[in-house]
Amino acid sequence: MTGAPTGGGPGEIRSGATLRPAVAGRSLFDYADDLAVQMPASCQRSGRCHECVVEVTEGGDVLSRPTAPEDFLRVPYRLACQAFIEDAAESVEFAPLRRRLRILRGDLGEGAAPEAPDSPVRRSATGVTYDGVPLDSGRGRALGLAIDVGTTTVVIELIDLETGALVANGAIENPQRFGGSDVMNRISYDEHAPGELRRALVHAMNPEIRALCREAGVDRRVIYEAYVVGNATMRDLFFGIDVQPIGQKPYRSRIESELLDGRRATTALEERAHRIGLWMHPQGHVLSAPLIASHVGADVAADLVAIDAAAVTGSWMLVDVGTNTEVVVGAGGRLLAASCPAGPAFEGGLVRYGMPGAEGAIERATIGPAGAWQLQTIGDVPPEGICGSGLIDVLAELGRHRRMTPLGVFADHAREIVVEPDRGITLSREDASNLAQAKAANACGQQILLRELGVAAADLDRAYLAGGFATHVDVDNAIAIGFLADARRDRVVKVGNASIRGARLLLLSRRRREALERLVRRIEHVELETTPDFFELFVEACQFKPIAA
Repeated sequence: MTGAPTGGGPGEIRSGATLRPAVAGRSLFDYADDLAVQMPASCQRSGRCHECVVEVTEGGDVLSRPTAPEDFLRVPYRLACQAFIEDAAESVEFAPLRRRLRILRGDLGEGAAPEAPDSPVRRSATGVTYDGVPLDSGRGRALGLAIDVGTTTVVIELIDLETGALVANGAIENPQRFGGSDVMNRISYDEHAPGELRRALVHAMNPEIRALCREAGVDRRVIYEAYVVGNATMRDLFFGIDVQPIGQKPYRSRIESELLDGRRATTALEERAHRIGLWMHPQGHVLSAPLIASHVGADVAADLVAIDAAAVTGSWMLVDVGTNTEVVVGAGGRLLAASCPAGPAFEGGLVRYGMPGAEGAIERATIGPAGAWQLQTIGDVPPEGICGSGLIDVLAELGRHRRMTPLGVFADHAREIVVEPDRGITLSREDASNLAQAKAANACGQQILLRELGVAAADLDRAYLAGGFATHVDVDNAIAIGFLADARRDRVVKVGNASIRGARLLLLSRRRREALERLVRRIEHVELETTPDFFELFVEACQFKPIAA
């Protein structure tokens, strides 16, 4: 610790809705203990494990200077065990990067029906085999993991490989946020601190897997297979593959390039658990779905399994909303896919009071007859911020009540709108601008692919809405602000977290894995930025109004 401690108050240390008086010389980890904030550490708070990363949202300048173990971090991130209070007269606010989130289920809406498990894992009286090869002597059960590694959220399901039943599930915030809120920033970060992002991810997932095993009353060694999906960057980071090629033209995973060069037969991956470091049987198999192309990754491939895309007839569109939104459109026997660089604005980033779908997030917002906001939070607790569905509601309501123009200008040229006065939660002009650009990227992807196939949004037979907060989005509001193309409301199908549902189906079925390999080879990838009028479409789509037909 540098400098001499000063002051005796009245500073406060806060995390979430709880706070304690500031005391010079105490670490943020000490305060995490006081505030009942779950903070991982496996190095006795020496800074070696790099697990206790926190985001300091206020008062970072009154903490001790970063130490050598924190060299891999950038402002405003610190290791809680290394950040000490130096001035007790000032206040500090921090949040861990491993918040538990609302579990994002993947069993909503239409899609592929479950079938009898066809797993390569087989258990008998003599033991457990994998594709006929002995794997274990047998411990009474055979379980697997379905894992969706999103840029913002990681969802894990513990599945019975013999019955297909869901045993336990959980969701955590992706702890890689210290490397940037979107994939391009994380690619850049991984070049300068190789391995840190993968390490942070696995170290966050293992306690969650351990908790699921404890909940189910099972030994982690009965987990014999894991099936992982994610966009190209998240998936390759998880498997320890160099992601630098994804950040440079032609924006392809090294694995995709090897497929195109004829050096491999598939972009699907397989590794042993002990090499990944995942908390399961050390000789268990860890697999991933194939990539589609460029940034359109294994998570979208899993989406297609979840909606049973190969069997869908007529014209349809899938919009998987996230930090990187992906769009797939099918009609007349053709399948087109594109990645939209939406950024993290609707996922809790670039918006001052934005947050993921955790407890305390405003998820519903309307303006009442008297002009006051009527709010609903996840968990029905005091609001801490606004998640994606809430942001869509706020924007739509501001436009509906003429408190914001389509250009994002607030009434009376105000710089911010107060959404929750007691907690000081606001929406600023800068927030609105970031949200406009994020939803414009989504709009362009939908417009360009529909135009390419000659299909109007109103004529779609199905419009599938997938992704972390898709289940909770008000479709009318999403269409009103231009977040979603103007499809007929009765044809919009919310499929929730289709990626995790697809991962579960793939975990349980070799037949589906083989069918997916055939399907992804039919998909044509469209690079939106190379479309001649992309810039004009993007500028137009930055307005908060329905997407042009």
